[in-house]
Amino acid sequence: MGKKLYVGNLSYDTTEDGLKEFFSQVGTVEETTIIVNRATGRSKGFGFVEMSTEEEAQNAMASLNGQELDGRNIVVEEARPIKPRRPRRDFRR
Repeated sequence: MGKKLYVGNLSYDTTEDGLKEFFSQVGTVEETTIIVNRATGRSKGFGFVEMSTEEEAQNAMASLNGQELDGRNIVVEEARPIKPRRPRRDFRR
Protein backbone atom coordinates (compact mmCIF):
# COMPACT_ATOMS: atom_id res chain seq x y z
CA MET A 1 0.00 0.00 0.00
CA GLY A 2 1.24 3.48 -0.84
CA LYS A 3 1.66 6.48 1.37
CA LYS A 4 -0.09 9.80 0.80
CA LEU A 5 1.90 13.01 1.22
CA TYR A 6 0.70 16.58 1.66
CA VAL A 7 2.49 19.07 -0.60
CA GLY A 8 2.10 22.72 0.34
CA ASN A 9 3.28 26.12 -0.88
CA LEU A 10 2.73 25.13 -4.52
CA SER A 11 2.86 27.72 -7.25
CA TYR A 12 -0.51 28.43 -8.86
CA ASP A 13 1.19 27.41 -12.13
CA THR A 14 2.11 23.90 -10.92
CA THR A 15 0.21 21.13 -12.72
CA GLU A 16 -0.53 17.58 -11.59
CA ASP A 17 1.76 16.30 -14.36
CA GLY A 18 4.55 18.61 -13.21
CA LEU A 19 4.09 17.48 -9.62
CA LYS A 20 4.20 13.83 -10.70
CA GLU A 21 7.38 14.40 -12.72
CA PHE A 22 9.04 16.20 -9.79
CA PHE A 23 8.25 13.41 -7.29
CA SER A 24 9.16 10.67 -9.78
CA GLN A 25 12.83 11.50 -9.24
CA VAL A 26 12.63 9.82 -5.80
CA GLY A 27 10.25 6.94 -6.47
CA THR A 28 7.10 5.64 -8.12
CA VAL A 29 4.17 8.04 -7.97
CA GLU A 30 0.76 6.37 -7.86
CA GLU A 31 -1.38 9.52 -7.97
CA THR A 32 -1.16 13.31 -7.79
CA THR A 33 -3.95 15.73 -6.93
CA ILE A 34 -3.86 19.52 -6.78
CA ILE A 35 -6.74 21.05 -4.83
CA VAL A 36 -8.59 23.75 -6.76
CA ASN A 37 -11.17 26.37 -5.86
CA ARG A 38 -14.52 25.15 -7.19
CA ALA A 39 -15.71 28.61 -8.15
CA THR A 40 -12.60 29.82 -9.99
CA GLY A 41 -10.85 26.59 -10.98
CA ARG A 42 -7.61 28.08 -9.64
CA SER A 43 -5.19 26.08 -7.51
CA LYS A 44 -5.41 26.62 -3.75
CA GLY A 45 -1.62 26.17 -3.52
CA PHE A 46 -1.54 22.66 -2.09
CA GLY A 47 -2.10 19.08 -3.14
CA PHE A 48 -1.35 15.44 -2.46
CA VAL A 49 1.03 12.86 -3.87
CA GLU A 50 0.68 9.14 -3.27
CA MET A 51 3.92 7.20 -3.44
CA SER A 52 3.92 3.44 -4.06
CA THR A 53 5.76 2.46 -0.86
CA GLU A 54 6.35 3.77 2.65
CA GLU A 55 10.10 3.91 1.98
CA GLU A 56 9.63 6.06 -1.13
CA ALA A 57 7.33 8.36 0.81
CA GLN A 58 9.91 8.75 3.58
CA ASN A 59 12.60 9.42 0.97
CA ALA A 60 10.38 12.02 -0.72
CA MET A 61 9.79 13.85 2.57
CA ALA A 62 13.51 13.84 3.38
CA SER A 63 14.69 14.75 -0.12
CA LEU A 64 12.06 17.14 -1.46
CA ASN A 65 10.84 19.12 1.57
CA GLY A 66 12.08 22.68 1.09
CA GLN A 67 13.13 22.10 -2.54
CA GLU A 68 12.14 24.56 -5.25
CA LEU A 69 9.35 23.68 -7.68
CA ASP A 70 8.09 26.28 -10.16
CA GLY A 71 9.75 29.09 -8.19
CA ARG A 72 8.40 28.11 -4.75
CA ASN A 73 10.02 26.15 -1.90
CA ILE A 74 7.52 23.37 -1.29
CA VAL A 75 6.51 21.72 1.98
CA VAL A 76 6.30 17.91 1.96
CA GLU A 77 4.71 16.17 4.96
CA GLU A 78 2.76 13.04 5.74
CA ALA A 79 -0.90 13.63 4.90
CA ARG A 80 -3.26 13.57 7.86
CA PRO A 81 -6.77 12.11 7.71
CA ILE A 82 -9.64 14.51 7.17
CA LYS A 83 -11.33 15.49 10.41
CA PRO A 84 -15.09 14.98 10.40
CA ARG A 85 -16.96 18.24 10.05
CA ARG A 86 -19.09 19.47 12.87
CA PRO A 87 -22.79 19.40 12.05
CA ARG A 88 -24.20 22.72 10.93
CA ARG A 89 -26.21 24.52 13.54
CA ASP A 90 -29.55 25.96 12.66
CA PHE A 91 -30.09 29.21 14.54
CA ARG A 92 -33.63 29.75 13.24
CA ARG A 93 -36.42 29.30 15.76
